[in-house]
Amino acid sequence: MTDLRDAFTAAGCANATTFIASGNVIFDASPEDLDVVRSCVARKVRALLGAEPVVIYRTAAEIAALVDAAPFGALTKDSRLKLYVAFAAAAPTLEPAFPLRLPKEALEAIAVEKNDVLIVSRRKPNGMFGFPNNWIERELGVTATARNWSTVTKIAALLQNTGR
Repeated sequence: MTDLRDAFTAAGCANATTFIASGNVIFDASPEDLDVVRSCVARKVRALLGAEPVVIYRTAAEIAALVDAAPFGALTKDSRLKLYVAFAAAAPTLEPAFPLRLPKEALEAIAVEKNDVLIVSRRKPNGMFGFPNNWIERELGVTATARNWSTVTKIAALLQNTGR
């Protein structure tokens, strides 16, 4: 196996392709095969990485529904912000009151949509944006993977354009 796409293909995922080289894999699988596919993917990715993988899944319909809901509203028009969705592996085990703030990193989690956390990142004094993944995992007590809202919307468009 040479890459993540190959690991998913070897696990039985049809039409596996990576997107934006940040761990996004798009593939086809029937709903009744998902449990088997997930187990096989975990084994193949473990072999590729040499460590226990964290693989978080969302269906094309779930991604489309999230984007269609436009959960960030007018915030998407503010170029001073970076918007993130932290996709959680399961329901959060902790239930903090929203909004959650981490001033040192200029982060604010504004809501949970199903198991996905909506996060706003502002520029820190050093000009960089805070990245929310480790923080949101601690706050919610669940493994997650954060993706920029721009990436999420591009994935939704790709899925729609390919009829997935």
